[in-house]
Amino acid sequence: MAYQKVTTTSYGGRLKNALSGVGAGFIMLIAGTVLLFWNEGRTVKTTRMLKEAQGVCVELPSIDVVDAEYDGKMIHASGYAGTEDILNEGMFDISINAIKLIRTSEYYQWQQHEHSETKDKVGGGQETITTYTYSKEWVSSPVNSSSFEDPDYRGIDNTVLLNVENKTCQAENVSFGAYVFPESLISQMNNSKPLPVELKPEVTEYYEKEFRRVLGASADQSYVHPSGNVLYLGANPNSPKVGDVRVTFKQVLPGDVSILAVVNGNTFGKFTAKNGYSLITLEDGNVSMDEMFANEHSSNKTMGWILRLVGFLLVFFGFKNIFNIITALLKVLPFLGNIANLGVNLVAGVLAFAWSLVIIAIAWLFYRPVLGILLLAAAAALIWWLGKKSKDKKAVEPAPAVAPEAPAAPAAPAVQAADPAKPAE
Repeated sequence: MAYQKVTTTSYGGRLKNALSGVGAGFIMLIAGTVLLFWNEGRTVKTTRMLKEAQGVCVELPSIDVVDAEYDGKMIHASGYAGTEDILNEGMFDISINAIKLIRTSEYYQWQQHEHSETKDKVGGGQETITTYTYSKEWVSSPVNSSSFEDPDYRGIDNTVLLNVENKTCQAENVSFGAYVFPESLISQMNNSKPLPVELKPEVTEYYEKEFRRVLGASADQSYVHPSGNVLYLGANPNSPKVGDVRVTFKQVLPGDVSILAVVNGNTFGKFTAKNGYSLITLEDGNVSMDEMFANEHSSNKTMGWILRLVGFLLVFFGFKNIFNIITALLKVLPFLGNIANLGVNLVAGVLAFAWSLVIIAIAWLFYRPVLGILLLAAAAALIWWLGKKSKDKKAVEPAPAVAPEAPAAPAAPAVQAADPAKPAE
């Protein structure tokens, strides 16, 4: 059964929270503004760096021999990256010849979920009903049940059979033909594949004895179950119990890669552009120079739009927090507060959009003067044209129709009076 907790906030408390939110709003507004301005500079500088790098980049004809002619040059090369290093993750004594050995773990735990509903009260107060529910799930780290809200679940047994930290082992020596990779390139090799789990008999026996001792289980009970690239620690993988652990193993094997870097003797370093931005990158497989640079440009644009969105949201919530004091003041009558909230959201959205455009335009004036001036000129021309069109429309509007006057009645024909002295004809 769900557990509910009811909290109330007075009108004064809401006003106090709204006032404190104003300060947070200004901080978010400043942070969003700085992010928007910096991001435009980052995008432009990265684009210029990529163009500069591409302009001097050459193909390394062979990786089989170290060619002094290419020392210090920006190169593109494709070939086989291999290693003789043996990696061992330690806890389960699993050893392989690979670029990377990756171990991740999950725990079957009681997990708390909460859902809140807020109701406004006449007079400006607020009532919040929070509903807590509990379920057993696989999670990435052990859960401390002592913080659970429901007394029936608080402190419930949530211990784990074995705490297995996530770990990545990486080769130190990776060859690329006659060259060797620096750590900055090795770390970019992330094409992982499942690593089948094969435990040594003595390792399995050690953990089986430890689990039986801790749990007081019989000697015939098994707790170590390798299957594919997953090591299940628990009595029954098909019926998990709280405390069971699931460990997954992956590996990054030697293989073909492509790089963009500067030759530095028998290894590689970063290309540093005139603006200070640098590049050293690796992709899996045989990828051409043009395609690699195209991918870098695409990643730069994508990151630019992501950061613009983050900046806009920071500005939006900054304005919203600043104006929320209006909503709080009008919450004396809930329906007035709801109307004010809609208005605040609308105003905050419009202001955030306009503010973001202005900051981006200013950044473009700073980083892309020609483009920034052209954009501002285009915007000014558009505003002038819209204003002129509006005035012209008013000028040619017809005068309001006036009902025509009724025509005057025709005059009666003049009749000459008969002369009584003259006899009628």
